[in-house]
Amino acid sequence: MVTLDEVLNKGLLRKPSTDEDPQPIERVDSNYHPLQTFTLGKDLQYQQQFADIYFLRLTKIKPAVEEVAEAAWEGTVIGGETAKKVERVLDVRQGELCWVAGTVYMDMPLKPNILEDVSKDRWISAPTSVHRYYSEDGGDSIMLEDDSGRIRLVGDTLKSYFLVTGCIIAVMGTENINGEFDVIDVKFADLAPQPERWALSKPSSVKSKSKSKSKDEDVEMTGTVSSGKKSKKIAIVSGLEFSGSDTSYATELNLLLEFLLGEALDPTAQCDELSHISRLIIAGNSISTTTTAPSETEPPSDTTTKKEKSHTKKYGYDASSYNPRPSQLLDAFLSELLPTLPVTLLPGATDPANASYPQQPIHAAMFPKSRTYTSLPSQTQKEKAEPGWLDPVTNPWEAEVEGWRVLGTGGQNLDDMSKYVDSDDRLGMMEAMCRWRCSAPTAPDTLWAYPFQDDEPFVMKECPHLYFVGCQPEFGTQVIQGSDGQAVRLVLVPSFSATKEIVLVDSETLEVSRVKISL
Repeated sequence: MVTLDEVLNKGLLRKPSTDEDPQPIERVDSNYHPLQTFTLGKDLQYQQQFADIYFLRLTKIKPAVEEVAEAAWEGTVIGGETAKKVERVLDVRQGELCWVAGTVYMDMPLKPNILEDVSKDRWISAPTSVHRYYSEDGGDSIMLEDDSGRIRLVGDTLKSYFLVTGCIIAVMGTENINGEFDVIDVKFADLAPQPERWALSKPSSVKSKSKSKSKDEDVEMTGTVSSGKKSKKIAIVSGLEFSGSDTSYATELNLLLEFLLGEALDPTAQCDELSHISRLIIAGNSISTTTTAPSETEPPSDTTTKKEKSHTKKYGYDASSYNPRPSQLLDAFLSELLPTLPVTLLPGATDPANASYPQQPIHAAMFPKSRTYTSLPSQTQKEKAEPGWLDPVTNPWEAEVEGWRVLGTGGQNLDDMSKYVDSDDRLGMMEAMCRWRCSAPTAPDTLWAYPFQDDEPFVMKECPHLYFVGCQPEFGTQVIQGSDGQAVRLVLVPSFSATKEIVLVDSETLEVSRVKISL
């Protein structure tokens, strides 16, 4: 890892590398085809039950799980008895070696319970404040359920796997005298079929030009495909957390802006390195929640007046507590980048978007300076919409970028899953989600989600080539393999406000590097 201050000392504090006039630098173009996998329609209703999501998930994933289990356990003989398949959980019989597939449910005392909120006459459940649902005293129970019923799973084998509410698995074992299913082995669906590169689009081989109308003038954005050895780079950053007051890392934010604009290094490095960044992906938490409303006057000295100033309205909207500064700073940051670099913007837990999964795009009205770079207002139909250079998208988000199938989230799915297990291996949890074929298994149990009835978008119908999760405590990456030759690059994108790091992904090899911006 190379820090930006090392590059600055080598690149800026010396005379220009050439006496000739520097040539204009052209940034490479971005091959970008967003998908509308997680886009909700306009007619949203929350009157239906959430149980349909589990039924849809079980219906979609169970055939793949049973196929893997049957291939692994067919003809298995233990203690002179051959394992047989049972169709339903309630068909399990005591003492018979069998296997069955179903949905995992974790019964945890520390986990929030909506039934308790209803019994206490609450209209909406409060956000959970516990850091872990996992209990070390052994009070947690693992259940397997389907449309027929539920059975408790026991056995030391379960300790070798990540298990959370909502994942679909197959278990082999036998029912003991206590009515519990003693598990011998566990199987998952494994990675979904993976599409070929450039399955939805074709690589551009000629110089492309696109015009985007800015606030005051027409801005022409040109891009050429690199003909040299260096490939394109996809920059991913998360957790910018613009706040209403001067942050302690405001200088790092400015250096990040200069780095992305190609103004931080010498002309040679700008041409060879920074011009190859074809797209910036902002993966959640661009605005901080620790914001305070700006005061127009000095705080009064009278104690009573102070209390009146700090008092908030009990009902209705309190305009005095609103601070537009964070969104203005984010808008200014984006407006500096957009004339030369396309940006994909995912919402996060702290951003002005709906709280339930999948989060819908941040409205363009939040960005008065940058919204002219979004898609045209007339392009409202999914199949006809052309993405603009500023593309506010959903969270989770799926697209084809430089020919690769990319799946990304703002981090809520992984953060919620980490509360279920006694482990800090977040890359292992990402791998488990891929092998379960579900990007948000804990929704809607503990992760708020829209009550789908016709489809379950969190099921991975196709395996991504690149899967990243934003707003994580630290950087991490690895490649996982599937039984049919699938390969998935997993990336934990650290929060910039905490680590001052940005991730760069090579568009040809999917190799990952990171740049740390520090003073």
